[in-house]
Amino acid sequence: MTRRLGVTLIGALFTAACVAAAGAPVYGQTTQTPPAEPKPAEAKPEEKKDEKPKTLWEENTLFAYIENSAVWNTGRASRGNHNELRFYDFEGGYTFNMAEFSIKKDPSENYPFGYGLVLTAGIPGTSNDSQKNHALGIFRGDNDQFPFRNTPNFDLQEAYGSYMFPLGSGLTLKAGKFVTLLGYEVIESPNNLNFSRSFLFSFAIPLTHVGALLSYSPLPWLSLTAGPVVGWDVARDNNSRMSVMGQVGVSAVKDLVLSLNWITGPEQAHQNSNPRTVLDFVATYTGIKNLTLGANVDYGWEEDEATLAASGTRGNPDASWWGWAGYVAYDWTEALRTALRVEYFKDAESVRTGLSPLGTKLDLYEVTANVQYKIWKGLVARVEYRHDSANQKVFAIRAPGYVPTGKKQDTISLDLYYLFF
Repeated sequence: MTRRLGVTLIGALFTAACVAAAGAPVYGQTTQTPPAEPKPAEAKPEEKKDEKPKTLWEENTLFAYIENSAVWNTGRASRGNHNELRFYDFEGGYTFNMAEFSIKKDPSENYPFGYGLVLTAGIPGTSNDSQKNHALGIFRGDNDQFPFRNTPNFDLQEAYGSYMFPLGSGLTLKAGKFVTLLGYEVIESPNNLNFSRSFLFSFAIPLTHVGALLSYSPLPWLSLTAGPVVGWDVARDNNSRMSVMGQVGVSAVKDLVLSLNWITGPEQAHQNSNPRTVLDFVATYTGIKNLTLGANVDYGWEEDEATLAASGTRGNPDASWWGWAGYVAYDWTEALRTALRVEYFKDAESVRTGLSPLGTKLDLYEVTANVQYKIWKGLVARVEYRHDSANQKVFAIRAPGYVPTGKKQDTISLDLYYLFF
C-alpha cells in the first residue's frame, strides 16, 4: 500500500506539472502581429549577419574549483567529532573538501562527437569529498566503508564519450562513467544553493554510474533519456544483471523545468533478482527576477532487502524510503544571495541510514539557511546554519557502546571556494 501511494504521488506530481505546462502556450510559439511594410521614406533594417560557427575548442566547456570548509557542531558532536547523517560535512572542524577540473563537449551539427572528463582530488592523509565519491571497482574495494578514509585521495568522477546520430532532431549515445540523472542537488558544491547536501542526496539516490544512455528530443520542449547502467556507484558489478536508468524532461513553459527520473535493477551482491527502484521528481522555476524555486520528491523501494532478510525478524523483508525537499533562493545583488532548504525524509525500515534499530521507522527533518557572498572574481564565501531532528535517537553517538544519545543536531558551517572557470 505504501509503495502504491509513493508511486502515485510521484506520478501525480509529474502528470499535473506536465498538464499545466502543456495547457500553456509553448514558449517561442506565441502569436505575433505581422510587421508592417516599411514606408518609402523608411530604410529597411540591416539584415543580421550569419554567426560564425564555433571552432572545436570553442565548443568545450571548462569548469574548475577548489573548496575548503569548517563545520562546528553546536551541541554534542559524535565520536571523532562527526556530524551524523551528513555526507560531505560529516567531519567536524576544517576540511579541504576538493579540487576539481572538468572539460566537457556536447555533440553538435559541426562536430557530432562529444566527451567528458572530470577529475577530483584532495590532500593526501586527510579525509575529503573525492573519497566519498568513489565507485566500487575504481579506487574502492568491497571492504571499504563510508567515509572511505583508506581509499585514494583522488577520483575519476566522469569519463565518457558521446556521439549524435543524424536521426530526426539528433539521437545521442553516451557511454562511460557519468553522474546520475536523479536528484536536485549535485556533487559540485558551487552548483548547489547550499553547502551541506540533503538527506535525499545522501540516502535516497546514487551518485555515479557506468553504462550507456540514449537521448532524443521528439519536441523542442520534451527530452527522453534511457539506458543500461552497471548499478549504484559501482564500476564492477556485484551481480550479473544491469540496472536501467531514464529521464523524461519537460520545459514547455518558460523558466519552468521539470524532470521525472528513475532507476531500477538488482543491487545486491551475487543476486540477480530483488530489484531496487527509485522514482525521482525535480522541478525548478526561475521566472521571477532574482528568485529561484526548486522542489525534489523521491520514492524508493527494494524487494527482499538483504539486511532485513538476514535478520529473520520480519515476515516482509521489503524496504522503502521516501522524502521531499523545497528550495528558495534570492539574489539581493550580483554578489549577495540567501537560500533556504526545508526537507523531510522517511526511512521506513531504517535500512538506508543504519543508525536506528533495523525494521523501525525513522523520520528525519532538516532546515538549512545559507548566506552566500561573492568576494572577488571567483572567490565565494558561504555561511550556513542547519538544524536536523529525528523521531529516534540517531545523533551524538557516544562511548561506551557507541550509542546514539540525541534526537537533534545543529551545525554552523563556513565554506570558501574559488571558481576558476
